Amino acid sequence: VRSVKAAKWSAADAVLIDETTDLVQRTHSLGHVVLDEAQDLSPMQYRAVGRRCTTGSATVLGDLAQGTTPWATRSWDEALAHLGKSDGVIEELTAGFRVPTDVITYASRLLPHIAPGLTPVASVRENPGFFALRPIEDVSEVVAACEELLGNEGSTGLIAADARVPELAQALTAAGISYLAPGEETTAETRLTLVPASLAKGLEYDYVVLDEPQAVVDGEPDERTGLRRLYVALTRAVSGLIVTHAAPLPPQLAE
Repeated sequence: VRSVKAAKWSAADAVLIDETTDLVQRTHSLGHVVLDEAQDLSPMQYRAVGRRCTTGSATVLGDLAQGTTPWATRSWDEALAHLGKSDGVIEELTAGFRVPTDVITYASRLLPHIAPGLTPVASVRENPGFFALRPIEDVSEVVAACEELLGNEGSTGLIAADARVPELAQALTAAGISYLAPGEETTAETRLTLVPASLAKGLEYDYVVLDEPQAVVDGEPDERTGLRRLYVALTRAVSGLIVTHAAPLPPQLAE
């Protein structure tokens, strides 16, 4: 028989234990809780947070279109119910300050399929930004797109389906282009970061090359999660975006 310390505990185990502990000894309530990236939490995780603000208040922040966990919440009403705050006020924010107009307009084609009823974000920036959709024949053209964007000031991210990262890494190395992994600081010599799509959430770059959108979708267990992962990847650019593809685009982007 394994001891408690020897057992491997998962995040799912943790919230069950937290719920059980609360039945034995009530959890202390805080005055106010701020919960970010809330779209990815499970009902049990919401309950765990709710126990920490039973007599206090909460601010819940998130984007339903970016929910990429299998248990991502379907609506804020559902999330607030699990949090124990069913009477909460929901405010939908529709003004975008980070992503330029041309980029967010293209990404918003996915919204009816990933978050029906969600109002598309309108960029308040005067500069529409740079957006290009480029059919390609081989990976060398992805490298060329990176070189093009590196001609601008600032950082560049190459975002791709996780399974395609090794091939792209090899192509960049063969072309003599140095690159970073997510989380590494850019330098004057190295301003390109190669990003697996699964790690793109929360990151931003001045310019982005997005490789093979359909491969990003196919890398997830179901289409809705894949399209949400693609939406995240499409909205990482602050100034400009180039989408490269040899395979057909997801039909949702053609609508």
